[in-house]
Amino acid sequence: MDGFVINASIVPQPPHPFYPVEANIVGYLANEWSMLQLLAAFGSGCAVILGMTLAVVMRHNPTLPPREKATILWFVLSGTIHLFFEGYFAFNHASMPRMQDFFGQLWKEYAMSDSRYLTSDPFVLCMETVTAICWGPLSFTVALLITTQHPLRHPLQALVSLGQLYGDILYYATSMFDHYHKGLTYCRPEAYYFWFYYFFMNFIWIVIPGILLYKSVMASVKAFKALEQGSKTLQSNGHIHKSN
Repeated sequence: MDGFVINASIVPQPPHPFYPVEANIVGYLANEWSMLQLLAAFGSGCAVILGMTLAVVMRHNPTLPPREKATILWFVLSGTIHLFFEGYFAFNHASMPRMQDFFGQLWKEYAMSDSRYLTSDPFVLCMETVTAICWGPLSFTVALLITTQHPLRHPLQALVSLGQLYGDILYYATSMFDHYHKGLTYCRPEAYYFWFYYFFMNFIWIVIPGILLYKSVMASVKAFKALEQGSKTLQSNGHIHKSN
């Protein structure tokens, strides 16, 4: 019995806390910050970015409707996350398991819900790279176009929102395919990792881009209807002048 207890006590533990447990995560170092510290710092940073953005908008175009101001805040926050946070991952993906700076630890915390971020998964890497390079700068551009009430606002808003929506759907789809078809689970079994990190934090980029895409399409429809109506009016006036 003593020999059995000794042998059981020296059973090797998994080298990392991520799923699947057999995932090859090279050079993993445990985070130095706790989950609450990371989330509090991230939330505080987002609040500062939103506050500074609102102050700039109020200075340059204070008469914008509240919904437009909220849309600007969304695109600035999205652009910041896409360009800097997701760009950080795209640049450091190969060394992510051992990164101990703030963004590195934040990614390792999120990887509790999707370990593909620590294994240089081809889809995740390509998707995040495109997001950082394309949707990051364009999100800032859309925010500027809304502030200045530029006519290019809705075409670019539709483009960025469709890109965000498409990327997020593929993100969910590839994970679900691996889960149901290959039996691979990338999320730890604790419910909050799945429902808060994996589901909720990504579902935001389906709901809001979906709404903004719909609004831009409707704005385009309205603009083309007005253009068509104006063209018909001009043609009618032309016929009247010819008749006279």
